[in-house]
Amino acid sequence: MVKNIEFPKCVVFDLDYTLWPLWIDTHVTAPFKPSKNDPGVLIDKYGTEICFYSDITGILQELRNQKVTLCVASRTCAPKYAKQALNLMKVPIDGSLKPAIEFFTYVKAWPGSKMDHFKEIHNESGIDYREMVFFDDESRNREVERLGVTFLEKIKKNSLNILSFLKNHMHG
Repeated sequence: MVKNIEFPKCVVFDLDYTLWPLWIDTHVTAPFKPSKNDPGVLIDKYGTEICFYSDITGILQELRNQKVTLCVASRTCAPKYAKQALNLMKVPIDGSLKPAIEFFTYVKAWPGSKMDHFKEIHNESGIDYREMVFFDDESRNREVERLGVTFLEKIKKNSLNILSFLKNHMHG
């Protein structure tokens, strides 16, 4: 358990190169199937692996433990495949293997502005934009700051240490 961090009400994640190391609409080809060796890994039509960065599941679980609303905002051109991957990928949630999508209260995935994703999350959840933190690897998505969202750009290529980011950027 993490101490001395004031968690936001809502943390929103991009998918591609934020939660997993690929573009779901470019680098992999459906159909996807679970790996025989690891339920948290999917294999695409050509044998390419799809999985979260190594620290993501633990981060999502910690945020869930802290009662943070978790969401996805992805401008992917393949929303069907993004959701399919999240449904097929099995990760430990509250002590048992469940589809990764169960971490997320809202999954907004379609091409277009992240502003639209956030407006839907706000309208459906009632959570104030100022109580949302957004992790993304693309600085162009900083536009959500105009709504009052805290934007934190993922700067490491191989993983996302959100807890360090939160500790450094949130009041504790």
